[in-house]
Amino acid sequence: MPRRVSLPGADELFGGQPAAPSKPDTSNEGPQRAASTGPTGRVRHEEKITVYVSSAELLELEQTRLRLRAELGINVDRGRLVREALDIMLADLAANGADSDIAQRLRQ
Repeated sequence: MPRRVSLPGADELFGGQPAAPSKPDTSNEGPQRAASTGPTGRVRHEEKITVYVSSAELLELEQTRLRLRAELGINVDRGRLVREALDIMLADLAANGADSDIAQRLRQ
């Protein structure tokens, strides 16, 4: 008769705290952006999107990541760079509306 052994998970092994269960958003405000929420940084993300970029854009993104590391000592991954850029764009749109950089660029 085989025995089943219960093993600890990675959180228990490495000292992490189990994540608290999140409650669903029940507000009726819609998809409005909270002021100064900031990017999420290095956390486990539950949502995912796929973005297609050109070879030149990918190369520029990677060069930017390497430049940040070499010149400024900031070690980030490409996902973090994209989340930071997204946060800057959303904050600019919230603050400046039709005069925001993203609105002006998309009109062209």
